[in-house]
Amino acid sequence: MTLTLAIILLTGVVSWLAFENHRLMNQLIFWPPAISRGRQVHRFVSYGLVHADWQHLLFNMITLYFFGNTIEKVLTPVIGPIGFLLFYVGALVVSILPAWMKHRHDPSYRSLGASGAVSAVLFAFILLQPWSMILVFVIPVPAILFAVAYVAYSIWADRRGGDRINHSAHLWGAGFGVLFMVLLEPRVLEHFLARLLSPGS
Repeated sequence: MTLTLAIILLTGVVSWLAFENHRLMNQLIFWPPAISRGRQVHRFVSYGLVHADWQHLLFNMITLYFFGNTIEKVLTPVIGPIGFLLFYVGALVVSILPAWMKHRHDPSYRSLGASGAVSAVLFAFILLQPWSMILVFVIPVPAILFAVAYVAYSIWADRRGGDRINHSAHLWGAGFGVLFMVLLEPRVLEHFLARLLSPGS
């Protein structure tokens, strides 16, 4: 079993249990007072194991399935399977930090879902294969065009606010995925630019 599949199964099972068990949901969700007052630092990661509903869960896990296996195969020979796991967990932590800084004194704020880590995986993939086709609502779109639209929309939606979605997690997760790959192997940036300038290659 790949680590990607293991993460998907674990997240699916925990999310399903949390749908039925509000106590479990409250123990895992990202809630600033529990961290600042209760020192429950596990919430910087555990929030990625729970989701708002089945649609939220399925969207994240399907995306992770299609792109996570590729990134796992790329990273495992370089940093091992534990390295890939740390990449995923690191993305969860980094993607929630802006929300933590902004809402650390707000007891009404909550966040959940693996979107930040999934964005990291997705953008790591786009860095490697910018002209691959990604299905967006069953419409094939070049990965690089999707990335531009995704970032632009996330910035706009984050500034607008009001939809109870943590768009900053999407942005910071995507940025983490790109930065991680570049720091791990700087030549990946040259590879990306070469691919970008040669759509048919």
